Amino acid sequence: MLRFALVLALFGCALAVPELDGKIVGGTATTIQNHPYQVSLQKNGNHFCGGSLYRTNVVVTAAHCLQNIAASQITVRLGSTSRTSGGVVKTVSSFKNHPSYSGSTHAYDIAIVRLSSAVATSSTIKTLALATSAPAAGTSAVVTGWGTTKEGASTLPTTLQQLTVKIVSRAQCASGTYGYGSQIKATMICGYNAGKDSCQGDSGGPLVAGGRLVGVVSWGYGCARVGYPGVYADVADLRSWVEANA
Repeated sequence: MLRFALVLALFGCALAVPELDGKIVGGTATTIQNHPYQVSLQKNGNHFCGGSLYRTNVVVTAAHCLQNIAASQITVRLGSTSRTSGGVVKTVSSFKNHPSYSGSTHAYDIAIVRLSSAVATSSTIKTLALATSAPAAGTSAVVTGWGTTKEGASTLPTTLQQLTVKIVSRAQCASGTYGYGSQIKATMICGYNAGKDSCQGDSGGPLVAGGRLVGVVSWGYGCARVGYPGVYADVADLRSWVEANA
């Protein structure tokens, strides 16, 4: 399940996509000062996905967030703890999905969004570097977003949420230890914290370790289900494409 379709449905956005789970379950409230790279992608003023500011005019997000939508329909709120007010709102000039993205396998689930103009950096708006290698298994990583706080919830938190997960190696995530098996592809990385997870509305948002973007919230079976880690696009594996197209 992808982690944003429920949110789109709540706000009447007619995007025919699979259900994604993208909200923080079991997290805690935080502030944008702690995660100044976090942005909210919005349609008609309503949050539908997260993203990370990579350059002052480029956001990294998930390709599944940008299916059946035009750049002219998207705005990006930056620099605010709240998804509904504050900060800076920018229009979008264009976006590009990874050409190998697959809606059926969720592989290559990464995209870039180009803002109509560069944003000024500050204590609440900062760019985030891309990981050059995937973190080792067991590494702590932080995921943030405005996604739902439990699976199937019908409302989103107004305040940004954060959660720490442990990186699960690709081989282990695809092993019998967990439930995904061969669905885990080379372009994916997993993060697990029993009873806690990203969920609907967190899609496209950042997974950060060592001060770098290591993952993009992508998919999972439900939210925080036992034996099913959150699955993220592996930024280190997809870095060259982002750099070439940003």
